[in-house]
Amino acid sequence: MSIILPVKGVMPQIPDSCFIAPNATIVGDVVFGASCSIWFNAVVRGDVNSIRIGNKVNIQDGACLHCTYEKTQVHIGNNVSIGHNAIVHGCTIADDVLIGMGAIVMDNVQIGSGSIVAAGAVVLENTVIEPGSIYAGVPAKKVKSVSESLQKQEIERISNNYLMYSEWFK
Repeated sequence: MSIILPVKGVMPQIPDSCFIAPNATIVGDVVFGASCSIWFNAVVRGDVNSIRIGNKVNIQDGACLHCTYEKTQVHIGNNVSIGHNAIVHGCTIADDVLIGMGAIVMDNVQIGSGSIVAAGAVVLENTVIEPGSIYAGVPAKKVKSVSESLQKQEIERISNNYLMYSEWFK
C-alpha cells in the first residue's frame, strides 16, 4: 500500500484522477494537478518545504523529489516526465520537459519549457536551462536545441504513454 503521510499536520493533496503505485511514498506539503502518475518506489518528500506538481506529470520508478529545508521548493509544470531513478531537488521545471533516467537536477535549477535533460546528466546548482534545450553530461551542458519533431516524438509521446499506462492500473 502507498505511504501517504502528513508532516506537521499538512497532508499531500492528490486528485482522484492520479495513479499512485502501491509502494510509492508521498509525504507532507505536496500538491498534484490532474492525471499525474507516481510509479513504483518513487518518493515525493514535501517534509522540509513544498512541492507543487502540474497536470499530466509522471514520476517514474525510483525517482526522488525533495527540497532543502527553508531554502528551496520544487515546482513542476504540466506535461513533465521524470525518468526512472532521477533525483529532482529544490528546482523549477517548466511545462513539456523530459528529465531522463538517472538524471540529477540540483537546487535552484530552472529548466525552460520544451527542454530535455539527458539520462545520467547532472545539472549543477543554479543552472538555467533555456527553453527548447537538450542538456547532457556531468556536469550537464547544452548539446543542442530540441527540434519540434523531437518535442512531439519524445516529450509528448512519453507523457501520453504514461497517462495510458496509469489507466491500466486503475
